Amino acid sequence: MTVGVALIGSGIFATEEHLPAIQAVPSLVTLKAIYSRSLQSAKTLSENLSDVDLYSEDSEGKSFHDLLKREDIKGVIIALPILAQPSYIKQALAANKHVLAEKPIASDLATAQDLLTWTRNPSNTTATYSVAENFRFLDSFLYASHLISSLGRILTFRVRVAANVPAGSKYYETAWRKEPEYQGGFLLDGGVHFAAATRLLLSGAGQKITTLSAFTAQLQSHLPPVDTMNAILRLSNGASGTLGISFGTTDKGSEYLIACEGGSVHVSMGKVTVKKDGKVVEEKEFKDEEAGVKQEVKAWAESLGSSLWKEAQNGDMAVGDLEIIESALRSGEQGGKPLALKFQ
Repeated sequence: MTVGVALIGSGIFATEEHLPAIQAVPSLVTLKAIYSRSLQSAKTLSENLSDVDLYSEDSEGKSFHDLLKREDIKGVIIALPILAQPSYIKQALAANKHVLAEKPIASDLATAQDLLTWTRNPSNTTATYSVAENFRFLDSFLYASHLISSLGRILTFRVRVAANVPAGSKYYETAWRKEPEYQGGFLLDGGVHFAAATRLLLSGAGQKITTLSAFTAQLQSHLPPVDTMNAILRLSNGASGTLGISFGTTDKGSEYLIACEGGSVHVSMGKVTVKKDGKVVEEKEFKDEEAGVKQEVKAWAESLGSSLWKEAQNGDMAVGDLEIIESALRSGEQGGKPLALKFQ
């Protein structure tokens, strides 16, 4: 028997990723309802669906609160603007609906910690809160992390993620992203993905990030408050590496390279390459991994049926991702001052 769920939000990611991911696991969950700020946007998302009820702020008797009263809905997937999410998460959990909510966990560490404390208080809810970080479910990164576990001590590493978000592009024209009222702009919204991927790879060798020093800049006037960060990260074994993220450069692409005593592992564009003694010894492509959202929704859907919740969706993991970005922003404001990390 499948579990009834609702999709909260009808934006780009809900449309392009979450809805197809729900539809990909019909044996586990059934979409019962969609909620959006406006009825029109809910109708647009549900255009090709049947037997799905619509809820919105501008519908009489069809509010978010009304949706949460439904006993046939056991869980909700929330994909709303960063600043709006904590309130919806708490309301859903208070109604004892299991929650899978988009990253980042919150706009800042203080809000994230308050949210986690609230969600873990049994007097507030008996339901479970999970964070949707799809990069932790990308097969290429999981495979690479496994390989790193057999290559000995990490010596150096570098992560480079480069893009140009032009004015007029679909994500830029989202009002809450265009004029962000939260720290970091695109560096927060997108950057937590790359922090999560970096941490996943480093964890293969049992390493955590202990200290960070970063420089930040706003290279494009339409991408406030900053669009670029370059950080040096120190690991628990004393090794160091770099994490560079820019949404305002003419460079393009991403690469993750972890160099260990027994060889190096390189991840880029769904391809994992292993080198030993300077020679390629393995190449493996992951052509069907897509964005990882189908994998993460499937994992959450399995948890709904089994009550065995995935560590990769634990709120503490999301706090660690957020800490890297927030610490880089704070370090950048202080001219690259080294900052110790607490939540890795």
